[in-house]
Amino acid sequence: MTVGGWLPATLAAVEPSTPTARVLRLAVPGWTGNLPGQHLDLRLTAEDGYQAVRSYSIASFGPGEHVELGVDEVPDGEVSPYLVLDARPGDALEVKGPLGAYFVWHDDDPTPVQLIAGGSGIVPLIAMARARARSGSSAPFRLLYSVRRPADAMYRDEIASLGPDIDVSWAYTREAPEGWSGPVGRVSRELLQDAAWSPTEKPAVFVCGPTGFVETVATALVALGHDPARVRTERFGG
Repeated sequence: MTVGGWLPATLAAVEPSTPTARVLRLAVPGWTGNLPGQHLDLRLTAEDGYQAVRSYSIASFGPGEHVELGVDEVPDGEVSPYLVLDARPGDALEVKGPLGAYFVWHDDDPTPVQLIAGGSGIVPLIAMARARARSGSSAPFRLLYSVRRPADAMYRDEIASLGPDIDVSWAYTREAPEGWSGPVGRVSRELLQDAAWSPTEKPAVFVCGPTGFVETVATALVALGHDPARVRTERFGG
């Protein structure tokens, strides 16, 4: 996929995802497509000419001129509150990308895959799960998704329908659903031992989420014996 300059985009559709997040679908003439796991830069321009740029992971993949983003509101942010609370179909913006060649999954790789997401870090990982389903790959996938409470899970219905070929585990840090028998708290080394592939399987591991979450998980994975070169990370926030 080639990376070009800024492309004009139009917000084609919006869909609520959680109380603080939205799924945005953009029409981007000239977009050449992207690999699962890549991201883009998004630019907004105010009437007075002021511009704000932020990077967002892409939930869609493959060729075509439509792009799907999943955006969670950062209350004090410059861009995400507009995208989650105010943006409407027909609004204009600009995008540049696709960006990133490191945090991607290729459907010709047959090795086991471990996806680990915190919050809106699920966005590039859902692209990988979708790509696996569409390609018919036999690569075994596991997903561990950590959220504060059930209502905060983006793409929850889609995750529930991923099917038996993707083993899904949940971590709830503040409030669990009714009938939950597991622990409530942050992802621990013990949970990773139970939910993730063993290091002996030599999985490709993709971890995405807030900086603190990603650093904690990546450190624990290496301590458990995973090859650091096979633990790929993408983080956001301070």
